[in-house]
Amino acid sequence: MSILTSCHPNEQVVVQDKNLPAKTIYDISYGNDTAQMMDIYLPANRSVSSTKSIVLIHGGGWNSGSKKDFVAYIDSFKNRMPDYAIFNVNYRLVNGGNLFPTQEQDIKAAIDFIVTNSTGYHVNKNKLVLLGVSAGGHLALLQGYKYNSPKVAAIVDFFGPTDLMTMFQKPWNPYVPFVLQMITGTTPKQNSALYKQSSPINYINPRSAPTLILHGSNDKIVNVSQSKSLKDKLDRAGVKNELIIYPGKSHGWYGETLSNSFDRIASFLQSNVP
Repeated sequence: MSILTSCHPNEQVVVQDKNLPAKTIYDISYGNDTAQMMDIYLPANRSVSSTKSIVLIHGGGWNSGSKKDFVAYIDSFKNRMPDYAIFNVNYRLVNGGNLFPTQEQDIKAAIDFIVTNSTGYHVNKNKLVLLGVSAGGHLALLQGYKYNSPKVAAIVDFFGPTDLMTMFQKPWNPYVPFVLQMITGTTPKQNSALYKQSSPINYINPRSAPTLILHGSNDKIVNVSQSKSLKDKLDRAGVKNELIIYPGKSHGWYGETLSNSFDRIASFLQSNVP
């Protein structure tokens, strides 16, 4: 899929909030590190009063991946949600020597950047949706539930880890504890506070954002039990949510199933982000 609109990197132009053309801006810095970049896709006729935004957070086990992973799907989001601005975010990776919670801090910085510059981009800072895949799902949930400001309007979670303590103590895969120790530099026995503070499920309350959860029943990397526990906690708190489990699917899917996921996302946001 091709992107037809472009402009110079780091170009930020404040235009009058009227009859604005669509605009794409690549590699905007939200921090001092070269990894702290985002691509921005702004719809035509946007305004600070009505234009919603969706922030895309890539996966990769916190130690790989990039915003490039979403490029092939930008048109899918545009076609289903033409009135949304799209912010596609990179963050510092663990394999660069940045242990967790560096990644959490980067997503917080990116969201704060978007809100601070919302007037210049002509988007409504109070209509912000987070969408993450795998590790990005974890980061989206953690940002959305843990931080009260800015208030997130909705969260879309593709098979993200939700409870790191349980993952470590009751792993479904022998590599899970190893991966968690690698990204945090510690274990729950050594630093239980870090594992608790890094688990989105611990921050759910009745004011938490509506959440759409998508998971494959045969996921060997992030067991579906993580999403089921998330739904149970959301239900108990009275938070609007939906869990969609795709039978037989593993850690990701394509084709008609992915198209179905995009359709479900558009429908959920239409119902929950006025």
